[in-house]
Amino acid sequence: MFRFYDDIIDSIIVVRITIAISILVVVFIVGSLGYHFIEGMQFFDGFYMTFITITTIGFAELTNLSQGGRILTMVLFVMGIGVISYIASQTTQLIFESEIFRLRAMKKQLKKMERHYIIAGYGRIGHRIAEVLQDANISVVVIDNRESSIERIKDDKLLYVDGDAQDEDVLKEAGIERAKGLVCTLSRDQDNVFTTLIARELNPELFILVRTNHHHNTKKIKRAGADKVISPYEIGADRMANVILRPNVDQFMDQILGGTTQDHVFDEVKIFEGSDLADKTLAEAQIRQKYFVVIIAIIPEDQQNIRFNPGSDDKISVGDSLIVLGDIERIKHLREEGCEDFRTLEERVSNYDFINEINTSEKNIQSA
Repeated sequence: MFRFYDDIIDSIIVVRITIAISILVVVFIVGSLGYHFIEGMQFFDGFYMTFITITTIGFAELTNLSQGGRILTMVLFVMGIGVISYIASQTTQLIFESEIFRLRAMKKQLKKMERHYIIAGYGRIGHRIAEVLQDANISVVVIDNRESSIERIKDDKLLYVDGDAQDEDVLKEAGIERAKGLVCTLSRDQDNVFTTLIARELNPELFILVRTNHHHNTKKIKRAGADKVISPYEIGADRMANVILRPNVDQFMDQILGGTTQDHVFDEVKIFEGSDLADKTLAEAQIRQKYFVVIIAIIPEDQQNIRFNPGSDDKISVGDSLIVLGDIERIKHLREEGCEDFRTLEERVSNYDFINEINTSEKNIQSA
């Protein structure tokens, strides 16, 4: 959406520059023709006289000018100075106005944002998350106050708020009260805790995902109001250890997660009322034979009794979610033809109740 405002600004700039260049061309044409008719000069000589007059270079006249020629020279001088001054002022004004226009347009857009995701902190992790969400057409607003990060956000054409995520007013400006989720990727755990506390108070229904540098801080961050806490360093360390302990498994994961030519991914599909798969066993549904995807697990709607590596006799019901592995296009075929699910990824994300699903999952784990 913000690219739309950039296009408007670019259009205004092109129009003003075109007007300025047109005026300058007219001055040169008038001057060249004027010297030709008044002083009998060749067209190029008249053009040269116009050029040295407008630029105030001050070289000697090509011929002794008549009174009419001198009046023309004075008129060209005034017009030339005026045009050059206009171009200079417009250039300065455009630079200033474009930034002001961007900020005003962005503030208007921020006020209209609903069910979007706020990313607090635009370091390497925040940047990557924003990139993935943006590719999925998920609305994103970034909060950061570092100059280098702001420049990067501008280059990435993202909506942003220049400020401290721990400031209540900054969170409100980012639309925290209307947002669907907050992703805290600030570098210090204490900053993430404080931001989480304020965000939870401002929006009790908000889904809050927090990065932590130390696993032992997970409980503290959850007590502050976070729904999910992830330690990128521990995940990265575990992955590196697996390279040594389970090299073939790591190679497999590289192919799945690394975007190789096989183009296989893990995904989830939901069974809707009226779908071909509803109320059938895996043997009857023949998902692998029809859609060439592998069923990893069946997750019931209540998330109880999750069935990993389900057998051929396991039944699929309306509301169940299937965790599948396969080609992207074939999974899409399964979702649309087999599950009657034509929602876009953006629609699926916006309608997903993260808080309720996480709470249900945690209760099931505790009761197991």
